[in-house]
Order: sequence, then C-alpha cells, then structure tokens
Amino acid sequence: MNLINKIAVSFLLFLGLSTLLHAQDKPIHLMSPSGGITVTLSLGDKIYYTIAGNNQELLKSTSLSLTLRNEILGENPKLISSRKTKGEEVITPYISLKFAKVKNNYNGLILTFKNNFSVEFRVFDDGVAYRFITTKKGEVEIMSEQFAVHFPDNYLLHVQQNNGFKSAYEEPYQHIASNSWKTTDKMANLPLLIDTKKQYKILISESDLSDYPALFLQGTGNNGMEGAFPKVPLEFAPDGDRSQKITKSADYIAKTAGSRSFPWRYFVVTSDDKQLMENTMTLRLAAKSKIADPTWIKPGQASWEWWNDATPYGPDVNFVSGYNLDTYKYYIDFASKFGVKYIVMDEGWAKSTTDPYTPNPKVDVKELIRYGKTKNVDIILWLTWLTVHNNMDLFKTFHEWGIKGVKIDFMDRSDQWMVNYYENVVKEAAKNQVFVDFHGSFKPAGLEYKYPNLISYEGVRGMEQMGGCTPDNSLYLPFMRNAVGPMDFTPGAMLNMQPEVNRSVRPNATGVGTRAYQLALYVVFESGIQMLADNPTLYYRNADCTSFITSVPTTWDETKALAAIAGEVAVVAKRKGEQWFIGGITNGNENEREIVLDFNFLEKGKTYTMTYFEDGINAGKQAMDYRKKSIQVRAGEKITIKMVRNGGWAAVLK
Repeated sequence: MNLINKIAVSFLLFLGLSTLLHAQDKPIHLMSPSGGITVTLSLGDKIYYTIAGNNQELLKSTSLSLTLRNEILGENPKLISSRKTKGEEVITPYISLKFAKVKNNYNGLILTFKNNFSVEFRVFDDGVAYRFITTKKGEVEIMSEQFAVHFPDNYLLHVQQNNGFKSAYEEPYQHIASNSWKTTDKMANLPLLIDTKKQYKILISESDLSDYPALFLQGTGNNGMEGAFPKVPLEFAPDGDRSQKITKSADYIAKTAGSRSFPWRYFVVTSDDKQLMENTMTLRLAAKSKIADPTWIKPGQASWEWWNDATPYGPDVNFVSGYNLDTYKYYIDFASKFGVKYIVMDEGWAKSTTDPYTPNPKVDVKELIRYGKTKNVDIILWLTWLTVHNNMDLFKTFHEWGIKGVKIDFMDRSDQWMVNYYENVVKEAAKNQVFVDFHGSFKPAGLEYKYPNLISYEGVRGMEQMGGCTPDNSLYLPFMRNAVGPMDFTPGAMLNMQPEVNRSVRPNATGVGTRAYQLALYVVFESGIQMLADNPTLYYRNADCTSFITSVPTTWDETKALAAIAGEVAVVAKRKGEQWFIGGITNGNENEREIVLDFNFLEKGKTYTMTYFEDGINAGKQAMDYRKKSIQVRAGEKITIKMVRNGGWAAVLK
C-alpha cells in the first residue's frame, strides 16, 4: 500500500470513529417506511429511545438494559458500529388467522456495542420493535432486564392484572390512569393497551419468546412502568395430581446461551383502532417455521363436551348421558352431520389424570377413534401439563392410536422453565404429527409460528368463566389478546342471557350476550381450533344458527376491519376464497348501536347474496331473540346495521 492510500485509509477510519463518537453525543433517528413513526435513540448513561407518531411524542426517554451476573449491558454503552437494515418480504403463514400473505416492511438499525452485545431496532408503519443480541462465550445468567417506559402525559392503561407470576391470564381487564399505577399495585401481563387520549393507542407485547421468561409490567408510581420477570425455578413439590408448586427459585431470571438473540419487545402504534384488529406484529417478528412439511396440521372446529357437562337429552337420546361411550358417539354423529372436524374429550376420558395410557373403560377411546374415522371426525384428548411432562413419549402412543391433537392444561406459569416446556412439548408433538392447544396458558408470543402445530392458546377470560365472561370485557379481546395471536375462547352458547338475568351453571350453561353476538364471535375471534361449546341437543334445535357457525372458516385469506372502538364495538369482514363473512359485536353501555357498513371491500361488478343474523326487536331484554334475513349487495353499497346492548350481527356473503 502506497503512502497516499495509507493516508486515505487512515482518514476514513478517523471519519468512522468520529461518526461513532458523534453518535454517542447526538440523537439517532429511525423512521418507518412511510415516515409516520419515528424512533429517536440517544446514548448516555443508558440506551434511551423515544417513540413519536407524526411528530407527536408518545413514549419519552424509555430506557433498556440487560443485567448479567457480572455486568450490565446498556449501562454507559460504548458504540462500536451501527448498521442500517431494511425489510421487504412477504410472509406466508401456514395457519393464516388474518391474511394468507403478510407484508413485512420496515427500516432497521443494529447498534453494536463494546462488551459483545447489540441492540436491534425495527420501525414499521404500524409500530416499533427492539431486541438484544449477545455474542458471549458459554452460558450466561440473566439477573434482570430493564424495560422502563415513561409517559409524557397521563394515559389510560387497559391491563390484565395478576396476584403474582402464577397466572392463567384469565383475569378481567382493569382500566387505570398511568399516573396512579403504584409499585405496590398488582402487576400486569402482556398484552397491554395504552390509550394516549390524544389520537394514538399503543399495544405492547413480545415475540420470538424462547428459553426466556415472559415479560410482566408493573407501575413505577411516577407515571411510568417497568418490566418484571419470574425467577428460574430450581426445586418443586407436588401440588395435587395436576401441577407442582415451586419451593426454591434461583436469583436469576434465565440461564441461557451467551450467543443468541433475545425476545422482541414491540409496540403497535396506531391512530385507528381498526389497525389493532388487523395486527400481525407477532408473526412478523417470530422465528421461521421448524416444520418442513406442515400439511398434516388441520385447523378446524371441534365439538366440546365440558361446558355443557356431556348431557345431550331429548327424544333421540335413548341412553344415560355423561362421560361414556354412547354420549361420545352422539357427539361424533353431531360433528359429522355438520362437517365439524373434531370432538374434544376433556377430563374423564382416562382412568386417572396421571396415566395417559389407560382409558376410562366407560369411554373406550380406541373404539371412538375407530367410529370417528367412519364419520370423518377425529379426536382431541385433554391432559394436564404434569402428566405430559412425566410421559413425553405419549405423543408417539397417541399417534399410533390415531389421535390428532391434545389439549394441555393448568401450566399457569411463564418462567423460563415453563416457556421451555411449551417448546419441548410442541416439538415432540410435531415429531409424531400431533397438534397442541394450550389451556391454563400464557399469551401467544411467536412459538405458534415456529411450530405451527401449536394451533391455539387459551390465556383469555373466555366462556368457561360462565357469568364472569361479559361482552364489556370481551370487547377488548379483538384489540388486545386476539391481536397478538390465536385465542381459544370457546364460543357458541345457544342459551343467551343479558347480564342482569344470567344464571350460568352446567349442564345448562349460558352465555352473556345475544344470540347474534354468539354467532358473530366465530367471525370476530381467531383460533386454529374453534370450539362449539354448547350441547348438541341445542345445536340441533337451532339448526339455522348451527349451519352458520359450522360454515365459518378458522383460517382466512384477508381481514378488513370495518368499525372499531376498543372496548365498545368491533365489526370485521373476512374472506376465505370467494366468500366473505362479517361479524360485529358490541358492549353493554349503549341500548342500541348503529353502524354503517360500506361494502367497498367486495369485488366490483359482482352481486352477492348476503344472509345475515341480527338482534331481534326484544333482544335487549330477551337475548335469545334474533332475525335471519337475506338481501343482495354490491361493491360500494352501504347499509346500516343495529346491535342492541351486548349484541351482535353476523353474515355470510356468497
């Protein structure tokens, strides 16, 4: 190298070093592809970032760090390099809950610091995400992670608060002022929804959660919130026949590989609640599928016996109903008649909850599997998580029997050990072509895309809560819980009540809300496995409603939110092939709500026959009242629909 070249190289190195030193002192701006959302990063004693929407500051001087056993990554950070990235891809999820194809466009930035760590930011047109990346040798112990959010004003927070880290994520939503959330108040799990009360809403959750605990949030008492994580459990003791209690925990939240990427923390930022209903951020940040050929995974609907206590009745039932062979054959016959893919056999199918290999002799599972095959109906078996943990070879046995799926219950934890349990289970199930539905679970955080045989999670205050499941609470689900992933809510009540007269007790379990509301849930709510929770006897007696329910797909090609106010009203149109379905639900705060439906989403030049179910004239008092009608509609036309309190509206367009 000659002298001139040496001088040029030295000058370029000096410029690069000067730029990095400059970046230490001056803010770094990263904008979304359309320019509507901006992240401003500043490096000082910590790594700080501010999120703005159209130049309106939404989250201010938020900080992040990762505390290892002997160092804090992000404290007095020394920047080594920065690299811009750009995402322009189309993702095709195998189980398409909203869209068959999802655009993944973003502007990104990877900041690499001294001490072998990086922080990656991505800014989308609908939000912001970041994660830590480390390149340490061997294993590291993570003592804590700082996720600290400061609010520039007093915001309204929609939260699901817990008594502690042991939670099935089934608590009702609370609505609290950000400046009133004290350190002594209950924590909240994700997702959490922020209403800035100045045009914007912000949904917070996480994705690509693996070998790491789930994130919880707690108030700071100073108009802010910070992350909290369960510690790694070390020792356990029995807790009944279906779970364990933790008797000893470590002082760290995770022991993990030193060279890895950590979970994404994301913020969906929107000035339109419709965007929350169409959100795909968990998918866009999730790890790619590990299942090379997922075609054996068959999403669909299932007839479920627990909610109605396995008690079909009437002149066509000439056997003693209950958890027995004749009753389950009756459920299979019902499922076959209406084209339902599965029945769920809940607790009681096995001789004991701890032995998954010995069926209850009254049930005769193998005979039911055989009988179901003759009717094109397959079987899903319920299990406790502890039984699965103690018998991980059961998936091989179940596959040999012909079982297609399992419903695993009562985990009620989200520490690192349990997060790894989820992944180990779905991985082992996938080897044996068995799909999984987790109940008693935490919320979706990307594993369902890494292993698409994980087709749903509960983690929701659903209909099994009986009278505790109200539309006033459920109207937040399309904007929060279901906005981050599949949700096994178990809809389908045929005995419908307004809340002031509701008396929900099995076997005559009832659903709060109108009949049209229940029908609409099948369109509005998303799950790879969608239950028909009620009694086949009632479905037979309400054949027009049952025919509609069983015509609704569980996966979709396109989703179009039509009307949306979080907690108040949700109306959405969804397409599968050439058919469109519309579902609308509303809360109990209005005696009647009118919504104008604009059919501009339909293909121009075509006439569609729309069959719809609406609240009857007396549904505000007698929730069973509904009307079924048909009209013809075309693209560009508009109609006004009405929903009573706790009401709904549902349609299919052919």
